[in-house]
Amino acid sequence: MVPSGPPAPAFVRMAAHPLRWRLLTELSTGDYRVRELVELLGHPQNLVSYHLRLLRGSGLVTSHRSSFDARDSYYHLDLERCADALAAAGVALHPALRLDPAPPSAADVRPVRARVLFACTGNSARSPVAEALLRHRTGGHVEVTSGGSHPKPDMHPNAVLVLREQYGIDIGDQRPRHLDTVTVHRFDRLISLCDKVREVRHEFSDHSRLIHWSIPDPAGGGYPVFSQMAAEIDTRIRYLLPVLAKNQEAQP
Repeated sequence: MVPSGPPAPAFVRMAAHPLRWRLLTELSTGDYRVRELVELLGHPQNLVSYHLRLLRGSGLVTSHRSSFDARDSYYHLDLERCADALAAAGVALHPALRLDPAPPSAADVRPVRARVLFACTGNSARSPVAEALLRHRTGGHVEVTSGGSHPKPDMHPNAVLVLREQYGIDIGDQRPRHLDTVTVHRFDRLISLCDKVREVRHEFSDHSRLIHWSIPDPAGGGYPVFSQMAAEIDTRIRYLLPVLAKNQEAQP
């Protein structure tokens, strides 16, 4: 008889299942809809949905309705919560296995020469904020630009204000660009931040290096909504940095 003892940490129990581990692995690269995860994993939709519900219940995965087609939902892996859970699991096993759950900063990652395109609809808030933050976090070592499928005449004033006040970045003189003016170039990563762009621009679906970050449009909200949007994008960018560095090192 095996003596009883403390149960394994919740993260270990949740991630130990092979299908849930694969879901975590796929969602670590970007946000997906259920049918896309079904296709990636090759399992029935009811089974995938069941394990997604368990992951949502654990708090590791969140979901929200597509801003373009409300019949669909995007699932997102909370990498910061994962980092905290992994750190707690290490300590539960042995005090010496304490991990630093903080996301990497630009100082922790070797400079990379990568080309990244951020895409959204208006190119007045989400994508220019992402462009500015990635350039800022990498000290200009990453070649980054952004564009919109239906660009607005000007940058949203709250996007300009949040970047200036909270990050010391000024994009006041920048003007929204059309995606068609920038997609003629080759990019190592094409990151869509708008559900509509991803679902309408079908050529994006076939892009082998497409990442989707399902970021709600902040345009209908005030300064706090834009501040929350920028913080979420900044967190995702900090977790993107080691991925870019690893991929560049792997290239011949």
